[in-house]
Amino acid sequence: MSETTNETPVLDLLARMTADSVDAANLDVETLMLVRIAALVAVGAPPVSYALNLEGAGEIALDPEKVRGVFMAVAPIVGTARVAAATGNIVKALAVELEVADLEQQGSE
Repeated sequence: MSETTNETPVLDLLARMTADSVDAANLDVETLMLVRIAALVAVGAPPVSYALNLEGAGEIALDPEKVRGVFMAVAPIVGTARVAAATGNIVKALAVELEVADLEQQGSE
């Protein structure tokens, strides 16, 4: 695991917590990502939280239909407002990711 740096102590802590959680969960990667997405919906997570987790979901090629299935499964428990907000936050997270990718591409030209 990476060491804590003076520049990013909070991000370093979050990375360690996430790694510890992944190790302790004893779930396959797809199930782990689906559970994490469900938890983000339940707590009303901001777009940046979705961006960080969707990056991992993209790396394992998580099926968008399964993410929709998670939304449908949790809707009766967390409410439609949380699911609608989660959808909007995912859209915002993806928009930021696309903008960052464009900036990186422009910088490399």
